[in-house]
Amino acid sequence: MHRSGDTTDPLILTLALDADTFARFDGLRRRHFPERLNHIPAHVTLFHHLPGPEERGVTEAVAALVRTVAAPEVAVTGLRFLGRGVAFSLESEALTGLRARLAKAFEGHLTAQDRQGWRPHVTVQNKVEPEAARALHAELEQGFRPFRFTAPGLILWRYLGGPWAERARFDFGVYT
Repeated sequence: MHRSGDTTDPLILTLALDADTFARFDGLRRRHFPERLNHIPAHVTLFHHLPGPEERGVTEAVAALVRTVAAPEVAVTGLRFLGRGVAFSLESEALTGLRARLAKAFEGHLTAQDRQGWRPHVTVQNKVEPEAARALHAELEQGFRPFRFTAPGLILWRYLGGPWAERARFDFGVYT
Protein backbone atom coordinates (compact mmCIF):
# COMPACT_ATOMS: atom_id res chain seq x y z
CA MET A 1 0.00 0.00 0.00
CA HIS A 2 1.45 3.34 -1.01
CA ARG A 3 0.70 6.38 1.07
CA SER A 4 1.62 9.98 0.55
CA GLY A 5 3.53 10.39 3.81
CA ASP A 6 3.58 13.28 6.20
CA THR A 7 6.17 15.09 8.24
CA THR A 8 5.97 12.55 11.09
CA ASP A 9 7.24 9.76 8.83
CA PRO A 10 10.95 9.15 9.44
CA LEU A 11 13.73 10.10 7.07
CA ILE A 12 16.35 7.68 5.73
CA LEU A 13 19.79 8.73 4.50
CA THR A 14 21.54 6.56 1.90
CA LEU A 15 24.66 6.65 -0.22
CA ALA A 16 24.08 7.40 -3.90
CA LEU A 17 25.71 4.87 -6.21
CA ASP A 18 27.25 5.69 -9.58
CA ALA A 19 25.16 4.50 -12.55
CA ASP A 20 27.14 1.31 -13.29
CA THR A 21 27.31 0.19 -9.66
CA PHE A 22 23.63 0.97 -9.14
CA ALA A 23 22.65 -1.02 -12.25
CA ARG A 24 24.70 -4.00 -11.07
CA PHE A 25 23.28 -4.08 -7.53
CA ASP A 26 19.73 -3.13 -8.45
CA GLY A 27 19.65 -5.81 -11.15
CA LEU A 28 20.63 -8.42 -8.56
CA ARG A 29 18.08 -7.05 -6.12
CA ARG A 30 15.29 -7.19 -8.71
CA ARG A 31 16.21 -10.80 -9.55
CA HIS A 32 16.64 -12.12 -6.02
CA PHE A 33 14.57 -10.03 -3.59
CA PRO A 34 10.96 -11.24 -3.19
CA GLU A 35 9.00 -9.07 -5.62
CA ARG A 36 6.11 -8.41 -3.22
CA LEU A 37 8.56 -6.99 -0.67
CA ASN A 38 10.90 -5.09 -2.99
CA HIS A 39 9.57 -1.54 -2.69
CA ILE A 40 12.89 0.27 -2.94
CA PRO A 41 15.98 0.26 -5.18
CA ALA A 42 19.40 -1.06 -4.20
CA HIS A 43 20.92 1.22 -1.57
CA VAL A 44 23.49 1.67 1.19
CA THR A 45 21.81 2.96 4.34
CA LEU A 46 23.72 5.46 6.47
CA PHE A 47 20.80 6.20 8.83
CA HIS A 48 17.55 4.26 9.10
CA HIS A 49 15.49 6.74 11.10
CA LEU A 50 16.12 10.47 11.21
CA PRO A 51 13.34 12.71 12.57
CA GLY A 52 10.71 13.41 9.91
CA PRO A 53 9.49 16.65 11.51
CA GLU A 54 13.08 17.96 11.31
CA GLU A 55 13.43 17.50 7.54
CA ARG A 56 14.58 21.05 6.90
CA GLY A 57 17.26 20.88 9.60
CA VAL A 58 18.38 17.43 8.46
CA THR A 59 18.61 18.65 4.86
CA GLU A 60 20.62 21.72 5.85
CA ALA A 61 23.02 19.72 8.04
CA VAL A 62 23.64 17.08 5.37
CA ALA A 63 24.06 19.66 2.60
CA ALA A 64 26.51 21.72 4.65
CA LEU A 65 28.72 18.74 5.38
CA VAL A 66 28.52 16.89 2.06
CA ARG A 67 29.47 19.88 -0.06
CA THR A 68 32.80 20.11 1.80
CA VAL A 69 33.68 16.42 1.32
CA ALA A 70 35.31 14.83 -1.72
CA ALA A 71 33.44 11.93 -3.31
CA PRO A 72 34.58 8.83 -1.38
CA GLU A 73 35.98 5.74 -3.00
CA VAL A 74 34.17 2.62 -1.79
CA ALA A 75 35.52 -0.93 -1.98
CA VAL A 76 33.13 -3.82 -2.51
CA THR A 77 35.04 -6.43 -0.54
CA GLY A 78 32.90 -9.55 -0.39
CA LEU A 79 29.56 -11.13 0.33
CA ARG A 80 27.73 -11.45 3.61
CA PHE A 81 25.27 -14.25 4.39
CA LEU A 82 22.36 -12.73 6.33
CA GLY A 83 20.60 -15.94 7.31
CA ARG A 84 17.58 -15.18 5.15
CA GLY A 85 19.37 -13.10 2.54
CA VAL A 86 22.63 -11.93 0.98
CA ALA A 87 24.45 -8.59 0.96
CA PHE A 88 27.65 -7.20 -0.50
CA SER A 89 30.08 -5.84 2.12
CA LEU A 90 31.56 -2.39 1.59
CA GLU A 91 34.59 -0.60 3.06
CA SER A 92 35.57 3.05 2.92
CA GLU A 93 37.48 4.99 5.54
CA ALA A 94 36.28 8.27 4.02
CA LEU A 95 32.63 7.19 4.07
CA THR A 96 32.91 5.83 7.61
CA GLY A 97 34.39 9.15 8.71
CA LEU A 98 31.60 11.09 7.01
CA ARG A 99 28.97 8.93 8.67
CA ALA A 100 30.61 9.47 12.07
CA ARG A 101 30.48 13.25 11.54
CA LEU A 102 26.81 13.05 10.58
CA ALA A 103 26.09 10.80 13.57
CA LYS A 104 27.58 13.45 15.84
CA ALA A 105 25.41 16.12 14.21
CA PHE A 106 22.26 13.99 14.71
CA GLU A 107 23.33 12.53 18.06
CA GLY A 108 20.21 13.54 19.97
CA HIS A 109 17.91 12.09 17.30
CA LEU A 110 19.46 8.69 16.59
CA THR A 111 17.59 5.47 17.28
CA ALA A 112 19.33 2.50 18.89
CA GLN A 113 19.75 0.94 15.43
CA ASP A 114 21.55 4.02 14.12
CA ARG A 115 23.72 4.34 17.25
CA GLN A 116 25.10 0.80 16.99
CA GLY A 117 28.14 -0.11 14.91
CA TRP A 118 27.78 0.63 11.20
CA ARG A 119 28.68 -2.08 8.69
CA PRO A 120 28.01 -0.69 5.20
CA HIS A 121 26.46 -3.11 2.75
CA VAL A 122 24.05 -3.50 -0.17
CA THR A 123 21.34 -6.10 0.40
CA VAL A 124 20.37 -7.91 -2.80
CA GLN A 125 18.21 -10.59 -1.17
CA ASN A 126 16.28 -10.74 2.09
CA LYS A 127 13.28 -12.45 3.69
CA VAL A 128 13.74 -15.74 1.83
CA GLU A 129 14.20 -19.27 3.15
CA PRO A 130 17.71 -19.88 4.51
CA GLU A 131 18.36 -22.55 1.87
CA ALA A 132 17.64 -20.07 -0.94
CA ALA A 133 19.91 -17.50 0.69
CA ARG A 134 22.71 -20.06 1.10
CA ALA A 135 22.39 -21.05 -2.56
CA LEU A 136 22.56 -17.43 -3.79
CA HIS A 137 25.47 -16.68 -1.47
CA ALA A 138 27.40 -19.66 -2.86
CA GLU A 139 26.54 -18.71 -6.46
CA LEU A 140 27.59 -15.07 -6.05
CA GLU A 141 30.76 -15.99 -4.16
CA GLN A 142 31.94 -18.19 -7.04
CA GLY A 143 32.07 -15.30 -9.47
CA PHE A 144 32.87 -12.49 -7.04
CA ARG A 145 35.79 -10.19 -7.71
CA PRO A 146 36.38 -7.20 -5.43
CA PHE A 147 35.87 -3.83 -7.11
CA ARG A 148 35.73 -0.14 -6.28
CA PHE A 149 33.43 2.71 -7.15
CA THR A 150 33.27 6.40 -6.37
CA ALA A 151 30.04 7.48 -4.69
CA PRO A 152 28.60 10.69 -6.17
CA GLY A 153 26.60 11.80 -3.13
CA LEU A 154 23.87 11.04 -0.61
CA ILE A 155 20.10 10.70 -0.94
CA LEU A 156 17.49 11.65 1.67
CA TRP A 157 14.26 9.65 1.60
CA ARG A 158 10.98 9.72 3.50
CA TYR A 159 9.79 6.32 4.70
CA LEU A 160 6.22 5.60 3.58
CA GLY A 161 5.49 2.36 5.41
CA GLY A 162 7.22 0.20 2.77
CA PRO A 163 8.12 2.36 -0.23
CA TRP A 164 10.34 5.42 0.14
CA ALA A 165 9.93 8.87 -1.45
CA GLU A 166 13.08 10.69 -2.51
CA ARG A 167 13.28 14.11 -0.83
CA ALA A 168 16.75 15.44 -1.72
CA ARG A 169 20.08 14.58 -3.34
CA PHE A 170 23.40 15.93 -2.13
CA ASP A 171 26.44 15.79 -4.40
CA PHE A 172 29.85 15.51 -2.79
CA GLY A 173 32.23 18.42 -3.06
CA VAL A 174 29.88 20.70 -4.97
CA TYR A 175 31.19 23.82 -3.27
CA THR A 176 34.78 22.88 -2.48
